[in-house]
Amino acid sequence: MSTTALVVLIIFALSVVMIMSGRGGGNFYVAALVLLGTPMHTASTTSQFILLASALSGVLIFGKAKTLSWRLALFFGGLNASMAFVGGFFAHLFTGVTLQIVLSILLFIAGIWMLLPEKGGRKAADPRRGYWNLQEGGDTYVIDLKVAVPLTLATGFFSGMVGISGGSFLVPLMVVGCGVPVRVAVGTATAMLAATALAGFTGNALHGGFSPILAVPAAVAAVVGGILGGKLALKTKPKSLKTISGLLTIVAAVFMLVNAATSSTGGG
Repeated sequence: MSTTALVVLIIFALSVVMIMSGRGGGNFYVAALVLLGTPMHTASTTSQFILLASALSGVLIFGKAKTLSWRLALFFGGLNASMAFVGGFFAHLFTGVTLQIVLSILLFIAGIWMLLPEKGGRKAADPRRGYWNLQEGGDTYVIDLKVAVPLTLATGFFSGMVGISGGSFLVPLMVVGCGVPVRVAVGTATAMLAATALAGFTGNALHGGFSPILAVPAAVAAVVGGILGGKLALKTKPKSLKTISGLLTIVAAVFMLVNAATSSTGGG
């Protein structure tokens, strides 16, 4: 089996699982590409292109089912995407090994966060300054802007820099911090991933590193996987999937760190 065929197969499987849980899977895409011999900067750019394709397919499914909040998507997605462009634009200033180490740390944090139990956020409106009370479908979401804004900006910056979507952080932020129902958070996060991926891809692509021969077939596989994953998400409870994703994310972090250490040693 050729390397491209293996990449396509892996991307398809990952896109199904990741879209189901509201995560773009960029961390896994980058890890898989790097472990298969793709240079880190090319892997980051290609990952963002794949993320864009899979997220758009997921949005079609979740939008039709009305399980996403466009107001939350515009708020979190706008902040996240703006900093993803900045992160992607400045990624070339860092070595591939440095980016792999940053990604490993982010993966580990995301994995631990996904394993933490979910807790509902505030259900009653908060009249104090700095809180955004959003009512949709009979539910009240209370967003603490002092926490949500800086965390979302930081997530977007590092997501764009290393080629991941940031969904691993945004879903827990909405569920734990804002009391958004898990199913709505998953659909909303998928819409945000599309904007973040587009911004991150643009920032990375300005400095080259895009391989259409690899990215286009992988993106097609991601679209098919995203559609399937979106449909499965509407029928599946994400609790057990969340635990599995957390464990797999931690494993990916270890593999990426080992690969970074090996590359550093090999580089002398």
